[in-house]
Amino acid sequence: MAEHSHAFDYIVVGAGSAGCVLASRLSEEPDRSVLLLEAGGDDSHYALRMPLAFLRAMMNPQFSWGYLSEPEPHLNGRRVPLPRGKVLGGSGSINGMFYMRGHSLDFETWRQMGCEGWGYADVLPYFKRMETSWRGAGKYHGGKGPLHVAAIDTSRLLHEPLFQTAVPAGFNTSDDIHGDVEEGFSRGEVTIDRRGRRASTSWAYLHPVMGRKNLTVTLKALVTRVLTENGRAIGVEYSRDGRLHQARAHREVILAGGTYNSPQLLMLSGIGPGEELRQVGIEPVLDLPGVGRNLSEHPHIPVEFAATSAVTFLNELRFDRVVRSVVRWKLLGTGAFATQINSCNVIIRTRPDLPQPDVQLMCNPIRMDAKLWFPVVAPVQEHRMTADVVVLHEKSRGWLTLRSANPQDPPRVQLNIFADKSDFEVAIRGIRAARKIYSTPPQAKYVGRELRPGAELKTDAELEAYIRSAAQVTQHPVGTCSMGTGPDAVVDPWLRVRGIEGLRVADASIMPTVPGGNTNAAVIMVAEKASDLILGRPALPSEPVRRARSSAEETAVA
Repeated sequence: MAEHSHAFDYIVVGAGSAGCVLASRLSEEPDRSVLLLEAGGDDSHYALRMPLAFLRAMMNPQFSWGYLSEPEPHLNGRRVPLPRGKVLGGSGSINGMFYMRGHSLDFETWRQMGCEGWGYADVLPYFKRMETSWRGAGKYHGGKGPLHVAAIDTSRLLHEPLFQTAVPAGFNTSDDIHGDVEEGFSRGEVTIDRRGRRASTSWAYLHPVMGRKNLTVTLKALVTRVLTENGRAIGVEYSRDGRLHQARAHREVILAGGTYNSPQLLMLSGIGPGEELRQVGIEPVLDLPGVGRNLSEHPHIPVEFAATSAVTFLNELRFDRVVRSVVRWKLLGTGAFATQINSCNVIIRTRPDLPQPDVQLMCNPIRMDAKLWFPVVAPVQEHRMTADVVVLHEKSRGWLTLRSANPQDPPRVQLNIFADKSDFEVAIRGIRAARKIYSTPPQAKYVGRELRPGAELKTDAELEAYIRSAAQVTQHPVGTCSMGTGPDAVVDPWLRVRGIEGLRVADASIMPTVPGGNTNAAVIMVAEKASDLILGRPALPSEPVRRARSSAEETAVA
């Protein structure tokens, strides 16, 4: 028997990147009460605050759901790790903090798919509202938002030789990929605050307002179903401390659990593909076939080179230097551990006729299996650098469904990446572009032999086989509660679940296509815009921006 708790105006399920924004914005109205429910614990651990500790945080079962995909048919049957944050701040507390909105055409695509109000001119004001940019306020950036966006400190990251390689390799540079020129080689940006701490939305939006009397935050609360009555969401049931509780919503229930957890909760609540629900013993409340479909992710393919000398970030992992860096970060918020390790944000088109970039190179001046070392005691590893290829606009689509009717069981996730042959073609072109860039001076001075895939792999067939054996994903899943107007849409452009009153979804799952960038920024934008929709506030005025063409675009048009 469930215990009844208090009623609230709004119940937000999931205190991740979107949920923290929603709780903060909705509770700005003093006469509206908000309950925020999170399955994980608090986010005070040092690994969630120190920027360079993100790899440790991402794979820590204390902070992650620990999901795995089903055996992937196009990746030699491998099961792919799917890190998702189970902690206050969600995946924004364990991710790489990279700030990249996506290309303006990504949002124009949403508008053209029937998502009115979600074109680039419509979403730009929300991107600006949410950020305090190191660039200051201007045409493309905000200067007074809760989220701090900083430039990566590239002083130890071999930025200059890679940046100077752009033009000789046949690409352009950009002072700001969120500005007039939305492609090329640029300096990476991260969500790190002025004290050198991770700026997740839990710290940027939620912690500053935790004292509000109309806001209740409950941790370690696993929501097991949305309660519905006569076609309307009236509250939620959740498990905490071994007991079931119920909370009632006078106005709305908003799901912000993310691309895997939001559709899972809908299905546990009887909202989803009817026949699939019956197969696990759940009687459908609403047959909504699009729930769990249209799953899209950014695949990435490891590309790795040996360095010609001891010039990589591995130098900073000598034990005594690590101790010094940790102390410096703790006391001053500066130094090697107070930033990311991206050399350069490389966003390129692998064919000149493409309307927008199709590949990102994750350029890091270090091997991804780097370890602490100390002379004699623990020998240093070989110095290496990476240029992993990310397919930005994959055409393959996967799915998610329930494993059982037990809310404790993880969902079944089939990414189905590389099901579409054209995604292989993009990835192969990306590998060849990485090879070209890293063999072009001045970057070539620091690059030795190619370790992965290996210079001996040259044909399309050889590279495709390598991709099947090595590809992973970037933790950018979207689309399983897609926004739109067609029969497969789960939510409408106001993010209302079709067929159920008083229920919305506001997280990455509503994105009909994956933006060509790291999705955390777009998720925060979605939550900002959703808060206005929920409160009935007027949308921020659209800001039409006439983009300047890059040199590459001029060439394509000519």
